[in-house]
Amino acid sequence: QVQFVESGGGLVQPGGSLRLSCAASGSIFSIYARGWYRQAPGKQRELVARIFSTGSTNYANSVKGRFTISRDNAKNTMYLQMNSVKPEDTAVYYCNAEGLGGEWLASWGPGTQVTVSS
Repeated sequence: QVQFVESGGGLVQPGGSLRLSCAASGSIFSIYARGWYRQAPGKQRELVARIFSTGSTNYANSVKGRFTISRDNAKNTMYLQMNSVKPEDTAVYYCNAEGLGGEWLASWGPGTQVTVSS
């Protein structure tokens, strides 16, 4: 089974930038989309951004224009460039992939903590 490992989180000041990485181990087939998700304390996990097998993307309204999702197929790695971060972006960030039937293709990993604070 494929596994995803998130990295790149940390403490960043409001208005700053951070780049998260999601490395995949193992081969992935029949992918509908890969995505970044986040969960803040006391809240449910939510979608941040997705990149589809076609290369198209979509974003949560709260991050549109500030975050950019991308992938490097040669490295089997996905990225999330976070610019102009806000305190409300503070959360644990996770990555995963969806199959053609909408199923998750991997178990959820530990994620990477992003804290936006001055």
